[in-house]
Amino acid sequence: MALAYMLGRRRVLAFGSGPPLHSRPGFYGWYAVVWLALPALAVALAASLLQLLGLATPPASMTLTASLLVAAGGLALAMRSVHPALRARNIVEAVVRWLLLAASLVSILTTLGIIFSILFEAIRFFQVVSLWEFLTGTTWSPDTAFLGGAGRGAEGKAQAEFGSVPLFAGTFMITAVAMAVALPVGLLSAIYMSEYAPTKVRSAAKPTLEVLAGIPTVVYGFFAAITVSPLVVQAATAVGLEASYSNALAPGVVMGVMIIPFVSSLSDDVISAIPQSMREGSFALGATPSETIKHVLLPAALPGVVAAFILAVSRALGETMIVVMAAGLRPNLTANPLEDMTTVTVRIVDALTGDQEFDSPETLSAFGLGLVLFIVTLALNMISVYVVRRFHEKYE
Repeated sequence: MALAYMLGRRRVLAFGSGPPLHSRPGFYGWYAVVWLALPALAVALAASLLQLLGLATPPASMTLTASLLVAAGGLALAMRSVHPALRARNIVEAVVRWLLLAASLVSILTTLGIIFSILFEAIRFFQVVSLWEFLTGTTWSPDTAFLGGAGRGAEGKAQAEFGSVPLFAGTFMITAVAMAVALPVGLLSAIYMSEYAPTKVRSAAKPTLEVLAGIPTVVYGFFAAITVSPLVVQAATAVGLEASYSNALAPGVVMGVMIIPFVSSLSDDVISAIPQSMREGSFALGATPSETIKHVLLPAALPGVVAAFILAVSRALGETMIVVMAAGLRPNLTANPLEDMTTVTVRIVDALTGDQEFDSPETLSAFGLGLVLFIVTLALNMISVYVVRRFHEKYE
């Protein structure tokens, strides 16, 4: 590619004092690069697809040879077509535009792939288990499902039940506790660092706070199980309440600490991006710093704060390790955070591990849970988009 660039540029400069160039010499070099690289990449991609689909397995040497030959042919054609009147800039920019479009489609295609991979397996699950029973059932007990798959359903003393309400109740309970910790602490931290903290304090405090986002979740799980959970039990006992060592409050609090950087960092950036003229105008009208924050800065930063909140909620909904280490595995429909409970993601991991058959209802239940969790997360994102558009204001 470097050689093609130099040859294309040199080729157009060789015309000397001939007709004026349509584009700058560098574009002719990139034109040659495009003709060399794209055919070679197309051959490599075709060979990979043939191998991925199981249609053929081209040897690596054959693929390399074909790529080099096609690249050489493309370079020869490019050299023949290079002349001063060639609209090299238009062609190169069109190729770049298509490459950017392909890059933007990666996330869309990945999302569609995730949806379809979950949807097809979830449909198989809902052919076995009633959707209404799944969404409204209050008992999650899939342990005897493998007996029916093995033709021994009569041996089970109890039928398998796939009521997901306890799982989602535990998920929302722990997420609510986490957000009750992360939102006020993160938002107040952002306000302090953007409006009150000196430059030296801000330069040291913000990186230190963001270190929390880099700690592995398993470390948070140890902290929740070994340190926070016993403290919760002791505090509950001191006030006359009974708490389990595998309670939902401990992982919720620790999860809230973990996602503080998501709320704090994004909110800090949003508040700091508000034009200084808005602060000065508020001060000129006689408002105090606290009144300026309450009546001017926070309303202006509301879309960004809502986006940070939704991102933190999505992070909390998908957390698994802290919950499994500190809250336990028991599906428990309760409103008491001092009892043990589990979440959807923990049950998904539990369903997809072990030696059960992949076609069993217990294993397929993971896809049903994943589909509903995906829909819940999508609904939250749609709500955040609505709120952002509803309260978004442009400040010049």
